[in-house]
Amino acid sequence: MKARILIVDDERDALDLMREVFEKKGYTPVTALNGLEAINIIKQQEPDVILTDIRMPEMDGMELLRVLTKDYPHIPVIMVTAHGTIETAVDAMKMGAKDYILKPIRINEILSKVERITQLNSLIKENEYLLSKLKQTYDFTNMIGKTENIRKLFDLVKDVAATNTTVLIEGESGVGKELIANAIHYNSPRAKRPFVKINCGVLAESLLESELFGHVRGAFTGAIRDKIGRFEMANGGTLFLDEIGDISLNMQLKLLRVLQEGEFERVGGTETIKVDVRIIAATNKDLKKAMQEGTFRQDLYYRLNVIPIRVPPLRERREDIKYLTYHFIEKFNKIYGKNVMDIEPEAMDILEKYDYPGNIRELENLIERIIVLNKKNIITVKDLPENIRNYVGEFNTEKIDFSRGFNQLVEDYEKNLIIKALEQNKFNKVQTAKMLKMNRSTLISKLKKYQID
Repeated sequence: MKARILIVDDERDALDLMREVFEKKGYTPVTALNGLEAINIIKQQEPDVILTDIRMPEMDGMELLRVLTKDYPHIPVIMVTAHGTIETAVDAMKMGAKDYILKPIRINEILSKVERITQLNSLIKENEYLLSKLKQTYDFTNMIGKTENIRKLFDLVKDVAATNTTVLIEGESGVGKELIANAIHYNSPRAKRPFVKINCGVLAESLLESELFGHVRGAFTGAIRDKIGRFEMANGGTLFLDEIGDISLNMQLKLLRVLQEGEFERVGGTETIKVDVRIIAATNKDLKKAMQEGTFRQDLYYRLNVIPIRVPPLRERREDIKYLTYHFIEKFNKIYGKNVMDIEPEAMDILEKYDYPGNIRELENLIERIIVLNKKNIITVKDLPENIRNYVGEFNTEKIDFSRGFNQLVEDYEKNLIIKALEQNKFNKVQTAKMLKMNRSTLISKLKKYQID
């Protein structure tokens, strides 16, 4: 849809001509005979561009521009002036006018200027819309979690986002480290500036150096032109260094210099480039252990670890599994046009007891697969993969959720053992009792206790 153009001129013939020109090009022209009339029109419906003469009765173009600069600074204004008042047009540009045109007006010139300004305006509006959608996506209220440790994490992320401080996000694969990084950037003072990401763990050292710092033509075989790196791309914004624990000691030293001094040279270049970049780093490795082993520099660790954020694995926040599950059901219902409304309590119970070595990413992929294949409006135990239905957690104190209490933990483990033994023996109670070295009557009693059908 073409833009709405407000044309302001006290000469009716000029207005009629300009209206006809813009209508033929598909614009929506609106006219006013002076500044006061123009303001009344703007109050009713704002135009995309204003084209105004300078010399007019009642309120001239300069006075109109003063009002617009104060009350409607987002509307671009083009001033139309005679040769004798070109200095006035320059003054108008200083006041905030986007451009000016000299009389007599050349149709191609004015159409070209209006087209350029409307395209730029459209891009600005589109960027603002996309930014608002990103802010909605990564708004703190959209972060899912009810457990105390995850709510404390969200509060910390919210506080950190308001600063320019370097952040180190630690956690296992799939816990949502990149989601946290996005939330920090898009709720920070740098939200309108670039957010540049790089996975340091998937690139060889030579490629990583070029990706981070750029290179000059001829720096190495295949370098046929100058290339800017991620640090330059992120200037004024945020650089997210994912899997920072995987980079070599040599690259760690080069990265340390940029963090300390805010400057670097492109590969093969001699020009020192200064940048203003906020660093958010993430790792699934234990960097303290890596320091002890000599594979990660201590000075770099403390440069990165200004604000440490540890994202807990899903097994440490089991109460959130239910909320995440329903969130993913709703998400994939929309994507795949399904109408899955609920999940059986028995199926949810199994999901809440599984350890999720792949964390939230594994749960999300699981629910997506179930929704795609589901032909009903409810998720049942039969919809769950066999490895999850038969899962019995390892007796590993690092994976136990001690908040559930001793008795509940023992009962959970006992129930899972019985279910797994039953399935392996095709639900033959006699064989199951023998496998467990348990009296059959004791087994039946436990089946009733745990409501195992």
